[in-house]
Amino acid sequence: MTRSRLTPEREGELFGAVLDLLREVGYDALTMDAIAARTRSSKATLYRQWGGKPELVAKALRELSPHNSSQVDTGSLRGDFHAMVCRGDDAEMARDTALLRGLFQAIHTHPDLHRALREQLVEPDTGELQTVVRRAVERGEIREDNPAKDFLPHMLLGVFFAREVVDVRPPDIEFLRQYVDAVVLPALEA
Repeated sequence: MTRSRLTPEREGELFGAVLDLLREVGYDALTMDAIAARTRSSKATLYRQWGGKPELVAKALRELSPHNSSQVDTGSLRGDFHAMVCRGDDAEMARDTALLRGLFQAIHTHPDLHRALREQLVEPDTGELQTVVRRAVERGEIREDNPAKDFLPHMLLGVFFAREVVDVRPPDIEFLRQYVDAVVLPALEA
């Protein structure tokens, strides 16, 4: 794929527009024509830069979401997890949870979207979590052989969907802090 010649500001505007459209119409109704019109870009440019709709959506999510957990280093695993869940506000979290829920439904019928999300979001985020956990092991906060480490991405992703199913409300920062303290850290024996 060709490197983007867009300025970071223009790229950010484009990614924001993609996510806005995605929230408005959902993945199935999202078209490259609509993205081109909204962003005042040519469809050819969009395809040349990102290859297609799945890659563009995944890249927009990756670039505009708070990420790079491996850079969070408060000196304790609890502090790191709390810092990670406090990177947004409750309204933003509710909006993003709804967006992700829609995308995770779409992956069942769009394997190309599933692949793009794994490559752009799941694999990098899992690697960043492994860095946070490795530092906790090095500090002696958790054991190297703790089997719960392998389920950390499942625990952290699952809570976003479980809260809506069980409590009929999106997760918020306070709920996530309590979840980290009551579920994640005890599972890690931290």
